[in-house]
Amino acid sequence: MNLRNIYDSRRIWKIALILVSIVMVAGFLRISNNLVSDLAAQERDRMEIWADATKELAAMSNEPVPDENGVITTADIDFLFSIIERNHNIPVLLVDDADHILQYRNFSLPEPVDSLNPLDLSKENELYLQSKLSKLKHSRNKIDIKIDASTTQHLYYEDSDILRRLAYYPYIQLGVLLLFLAIAYFALISVKKAEQNKVWVGLSKETAHQLGTPISSLMAWIELLQSMGVEPSMIQDMDKDVKRLSKIADRFSKIGSMPDKELEFINEAVQTSLEYMSKRIPKRVNLELHLSDEQNCGVMLCQSLFEWVMENLTKNAVDAMSGEGSIHITVQSLDQQVATILVKDTGKGIPRKNFKTVFNPGFTTKSRGWGLGLTLVKRIIEDYHDGKIYVKESELGKGTTFCIELPIVKGNK
Repeated sequence: MNLRNIYDSRRIWKIALILVSIVMVAGFLRISNNLVSDLAAQERDRMEIWADATKELAAMSNEPVPDENGVITTADIDFLFSIIERNHNIPVLLVDDADHILQYRNFSLPEPVDSLNPLDLSKENELYLQSKLSKLKHSRNKIDIKIDASTTQHLYYEDSDILRRLAYYPYIQLGVLLLFLAIAYFALISVKKAEQNKVWVGLSKETAHQLGTPISSLMAWIELLQSMGVEPSMIQDMDKDVKRLSKIADRFSKIGSMPDKELEFINEAVQTSLEYMSKRIPKRVNLELHLSDEQNCGVMLCQSLFEWVMENLTKNAVDAMSGEGSIHITVQSLDQQVATILVKDTGKGIPRKNFKTVFNPGFTTKSRGWGLGLTLVKRIIEDYHDGKIYVKESELGKGTTFCIELPIVKGNK
């Protein structure tokens, strides 16, 4: 299994975990909403009983009914009053057809109320209850009480504090759960990134170390051949390749620690970076460099790592075109903040969904390869040069444009 397959399988697992989490959260919210609905139905039943008690009291006050001995008993009246009095948590408003307040309970009024005459409301309390009534008229919490043929009263009620808290509770739990998951996710990402960094650093240092011995040996052999009078042109080519290997080893040795950067002018830096690849790309690939002296500016660069970036992007462009096409590299600085390098090819293009994925470790569209080139490029530009690199545009079958942005050193444009 190559790195791309490993990456794809990890992404599938992440998607599966996210879907399972969504299903669990949806189930949890549904159960909670069902509980809220059941409690709301119970409160409505209580209000129905409250309305029936109010209706019976109104009927008894109009036409008292004597018992079998001709005595008017207060037992039923006391029972009905007890039903009304036991409501301590559901705010209730009882009004007539003209919206005159006949009774209210469990509202937190802005001003104190006369306990002997609770319906003698102050202006503030009256306005408060009327505003509550206006809101309740647009809710479903209403029960019509038919007192007699000509009299109808209307009972409005709010959800109790318990029901309101229970209605918000699932969302509070959900928020806490999402916050916990976000913290856990970013913690895991940080740990994973730290582990990846250790792998990158270890691999780079070991590569530089392993290259050091054969490079030293080759340099000694070149000196020996020179002393033996071997054809200088042959030795020159060998010397170039050895210097190239030394440069590669130097690049790997810089991974993992902040490299030393120097002030470079962007045009010259790009030209120098392309000298090696321009002589080694296929003849059917046309490499064009577009520079502007007016837009030349100074940037802080580690030249050896920057050359690695440009070589990687150029080589990827050649591979994307299967060794035939055009590569246009444009250097420009449209403002005083950022220098921009555009690398455009006429290759097979990248699907939009992969614009960010191409920089992930292990992602590759090649049958051979580790999928590490663009990952290194992103690390060098963003971590070591405080810049940005991204796919600016791409169209399948027509080509891709990568964009590098580097901060300009003020006063050096």
